[in-house]
Amino acid sequence: MEQPILDVSDLCVSYGKVEALHHVSIKVCPGQIVTVIGPNGAGKTTLLGAVMGLLPHTRGRVEFLGTAQRDIEVERMVAAGAGLVPEKRELFGEMSVEDNLLLGAFMRRRMGFRDERETMEQVYATFPRLGERRGQRASTLSGGERQMLAVGRALMGKPKLLLLDEPSLGLAPLIVREIFHIVAALKKTGVAVLLVEQNARAALQIADYGYVLETGEIALEGPSDDLEDDPRVIESYLGLGGKH
Repeated sequence: MEQPILDVSDLCVSYGKVEALHHVSIKVCPGQIVTVIGPNGAGKTTLLGAVMGLLPHTRGRVEFLGTAQRDIEVERMVAAGAGLVPEKRELFGEMSVEDNLLLGAFMRRRMGFRDERETMEQVYATFPRLGERRGQRASTLSGGERQMLAVGRALMGKPKLLLLDEPSLGLAPLIVREIFHIVAALKKTGVAVLLVEQNARAALQIADYGYVLETGEIALEGPSDDLEDDPRVIESYLGLGGKH
């Protein structure tokens, strides 16, 4: 079996005395889209934050690219090839689209790579609308364009694993479809994706494998087609009619 890009086992995260994640184990293999679905407050964002080293009070094992990460730090994870697109997108509104993208290449440049212009053209090929608006301030973009910019900025670091936190949040259905179409297309570029998402139907349609997180624990897991057909998932997350 292929070695996972990300192998998380027995992950526990506490906020003070409250344990937000209890013994969570997930895997992401090369070229895979893995989704974590679940209700609001289940611990999905906490999971991504813990994997990236954004949260203290974390116990368990996180292996990235075959190396166990001790005292996980964001900078080290980014340098190793992990890219996070946070739920709030966290763009610099007063800066242009192009400057926001260049910031995404900062770590690579610090490591001695000088390929940001070439990478930027690849991002513009993926998101033609960003190319059209390259000189515009980020604050003038629509919600969908801002999400594209957030994903594009993460891609500027040439990640081997992209962690996406609720990419469909607050977007119109048509834009959601477009964003998920782009996420699905990332597979062809060889980027593995860990997708945290409340929109279970859209996430399971593009994912290879899924985990259902409920109150900080993995309640179900399996190939996404199986989860789409699972009565418990249909009832709780897909509504009447399931995937049909």
